Amino acid sequence: MTSVKEQAAISRLLSFLQDWDNAGKVARSHILINFIETNQGKTAPELEQEFSQGASLFLVRLTTWLRLTYMTGSRLDKLLRSIGIFLSAVSSNRYLVEFLEVGGALTLLEILALKKIEEEDKKESIKLLQVIANSGRKYKELICESYGVRSIAEFLAKSKSEETQEEVQILLDSLIHSNPKYQNQVYKGLIALLPCASPKAQQLSLQTLRTAQSIIGTTHPGIVDGVLKVLRTVHLEVQYEAIELIKDLVNYDVCPALLKGLVALLIPSFEETSKQQSQIVSDSSVLQLTAHLPLFLQQAAAAKAIGILARGNTSLAEEMLHLRVVHGLMAAMGNTDHSNSQRQASLTLEYFVQLFPVVEEHVRRSMGEELYKLFRSNAEDLYVKMDSIQADILAANKVNVTKELCLSGLSDSTMSFYFGLCNRGQVAYITHFQKEAVEERE
Repeated sequence: MTSVKEQAAISRLLSFLQDWDNAGKVARSHILINFIETNQGKTAPELEQEFSQGASLFLVRLTTWLRLTYMTGSRLDKLLRSIGIFLSAVSSNRYLVEFLEVGGALTLLEILALKKIEEEDKKESIKLLQVIANSGRKYKELICESYGVRSIAEFLAKSKSEETQEEVQILLDSLIHSNPKYQNQVYKGLIALLPCASPKAQQLSLQTLRTAQSIIGTTHPGIVDGVLKVLRTVHLEVQYEAIELIKDLVNYDVCPALLKGLVALLIPSFEETSKQQSQIVSDSSVLQLTAHLPLFLQQAAAAKAIGILARGNTSLAEEMLHLRVVHGLMAAMGNTDHSNSQRQASLTLEYFVQLFPVVEEHVRRSMGEELYKLFRSNAEDLYVKMDSIQADILAANKVNVTKELCLSGLSDSTMSFYFGLCNRGQVAYITHFQKEAVEERE
């Protein structure tokens, strides 16, 4: 037989549950506020003690109410925080299983996609998904199997709150760790986020991609095009993260394609430039924050990234010579429509001139003594001092050092670099660039 004390506790529990069942929306809100204040941080055994071993009876009511009301647009923050008390409690695996068995994870993911639900409520949903993901591999797999990666990634791209977006990044980072079955799905989802319109989402995706890349090891072909297009951004924090990812990617099999892509960006195509100019003329809302074309922003960022890569690895610098990087840098220096392209290209070319005597010789010959002296005296401010004729000389330069480099062969350091990084097939692929350049020159 139960003791008087136990009977009293059971009676209090039944009374509490009855009050909840009979309460309206306002009264339930007050019950939730009291529950949160009283039970925040309690362990599962403490919750059971509080509810006379019947805590699950209250959790199932919370879960049921969530499923009945989340599509109506009602505020969910207190309800979600209350459920979070159960799910995040120490030794709470039983509560977690009960919540998931009735479709709790799917409900949380559906909340992210509903326009009528407040941003704060969606943030609480993300926090609950974090708790679920951090509970173990099988729970991460459950989220991914429920099309969770797509829902979470889309929410990151659309969210207007940077604080919420940072919570989403924490969730994606959790899903990429200790989740071998679906880590590639998360990786591809992050790549798909790169073209999104939210600078914060781009920044966080790039940061998480660096972690994902180190875990997965292999690369997805789409990552090169994705990260190079991000260089069109006007946001320096996004550009920084893109360049940091590029620095990581040169250690993988996409290195040749990445270097070739960076060098190609130094000379934007006439067709693309004309297309963007016509868009700006026809739509005054386009690029109101900057008078510069995205292609020119991309050109400047590419020149900057090339300089960073070259200073960090001489073998990369030499390989870019075979891709006619000097010609591209000088052409960018002649772009009088974008001063930052001129500045970044000039600084990077200065390093190549200092590093390679053959580059110094060709650059001096192409520039002429007067312009070359201005360049060597202060490369950073050259764009301010040179006149339009000198800019035209740079833009129309025909510098090509590849023939001399190919006749002398790859340096030992470059060959060692590529055999260490890639397989023989990739070295043949790289050498193909050099042959192409020589044939074009001849």
